[in-house]
Amino acid sequence: MAVLAYFLAAARRDNEWLEAQVQRERDALGTMREAFQSLAADALHNNRTAFLDSLDSRQQAFDGLVQPIADTLKQVDVKLAQAEHQRIDAYARLTEKVSALSSSAETLSRALRTPAVRGRWGEMQLRRVVEIAGMLPRCDFDEQPSLQGENGRLRPDLVVHVPGGKQIVVDAKAPLEAFLDAQAAADDEMRAIKLQAHARQVRDHMDKLGSKAYWEALAQSPEFVVMFLPGETLFSAALQNDLSLIEHGLTQRVLLASPITLIALLTTVAHSWRQEALTENFREVAALGRELYERLAIFAGHLNEVRKRLDGAVQSYNQAAGSLESRVLVTARRMKDLKVTTAEEIPPAESIDTIPRVLKQMNLMGLPEDATAEDVEPL
Repeated sequence: MAVLAYFLAAARRDNEWLEAQVQRERDALGTMREAFQSLAADALHNNRTAFLDSLDSRQQAFDGLVQPIADTLKQVDVKLAQAEHQRIDAYARLTEKVSALSSSAETLSRALRTPAVRGRWGEMQLRRVVEIAGMLPRCDFDEQPSLQGENGRLRPDLVVHVPGGKQIVVDAKAPLEAFLDAQAAADDEMRAIKLQAHARQVRDHMDKLGSKAYWEALAQSPEFVVMFLPGETLFSAALQNDLSLIEHGLTQRVLLASPITLIALLTTVAHSWRQEALTENFREVAALGRELYERLAIFAGHLNEVRKRLDGAVQSYNQAAGSLESRVLVTARRMKDLKVTTAEEIPPAESIDTIPRVLKQMNLMGLPEDATAEDVEPL
């Protein structure tokens, strides 16, 4: 029992020591927990402060990079808004102009359907063509001259003067009614029908123009007339729908011409006139050259006569000087020796040795070397 009590007492002491040790460990653990929490709180605070400071500096640097881009984007937005506003204004103005152009085109189309307007338009296009070709009114061509033919009075739009006294008649025709209908057609089939009608109208104009026989009223005109279509599209559309138009025109003595082909024809005529003017100048120069040569020949004859007369005068002078020296001065000097006079001594009469130069090329002027003034005509 004593032993058991001893072990119980020892167990109690150990238990108390263990409890005290556990308490000390708990106290130490609590202290460590407080210290760790304090350290953790300090570290977290410090890390948070450093992170926020770093984040602020990075934000500032990022803002420094992004701000110019943002400003530029704002300017771009402003420019885009202005451009959009201008685009809307321009589109509105373009719409107005297109509407006005469409209205003008309709007005022009209606006007061109009037025969008088079509004729005037054709005449204006023809005048423009002759201006482009470089021809001069009333010199290279006449506009709407009045001619008298077998069928009565005729009035072609243009009579072109060709070197050699020839004349070419040009008449402008503007068959536009069927052509305008073709342009306004709603489908291809209707358009083809209207273009065929346009080709027939061109053929009818060729027949009527050929029947006028303008060349009979002009004696120097070749037996054909040029029919001018004042538009390349009018010309090409007619040929596409009737390939025999040109051949048919030749049978009617009518040459079909578009602005381009007529410009080529008139330019050739204008060039021929320039060549004719140059040829005329050459003829005048040749005539002047012949006249100059003839006058030079006459002048050379007169000059040769002057030379001969000068030569004769020199010979007469030398003879007179010799007579003076040999006969007169001898007696005069004798009187000086006899003291008859005290005047200065008479100087001797010297002969002239220089003779006039003979024109060696007289024969080249068509005159003999011994020709006289009587052999040539006066200037």
